[in-house]
Amino acid sequence: MSAPRARIWDALNDPEMLKAAIPGCHLIAWSGAETLDLEIKVNLGVMQPTFKGELILSNIVPAVSYTLSGRGKGGLLGLAEGSADVSLADEGSDTILTFTANGGASGQIMKMGKAIIGNSAQRIIDGFFERFGSAAGVEVVPLPRENLQPS
Repeated sequence: MSAPRARIWDALNDPEMLKAAIPGCHLIAWSGAETLDLEIKVNLGVMQPTFKGELILSNIVPAVSYTLSGRGKGGLLGLAEGSADVSLADEGSDTILTFTANGGASGQIMKMGKAIIGNSAQRIIDGFFERFGSAAGVEVVPLPRENLQPS
């Protein structure tokens, strides 16, 4: 990202930046020192459920890394949960942001099929970084997937 690490860290912790960056986000607000309330409408193709839940930040090393965990209820569709380890590193005057994410779901969501859920999750992640860059006023250049090391 074409900005210093401290600026990217601040943007990652700014609810207005996150709301602008998360596709379908209707609400995101600090509810505690390390928790955020979240409401997001997710496009799952034939369905567009609204999930309400909480995000929890843990393993926080300011301006370096944190783990972001969340769990949301999608009404009759069941629960969705996930987490991401996010880290920032300097590369000259720019910042490299890396993350590892995982998640799961229960109830009717899983009956829709892992392919639909996986594709929707990837669209949300891709959309997040595109919109995050726009909201933060920074250029985001994704690394080619074939160059990424599995963890």
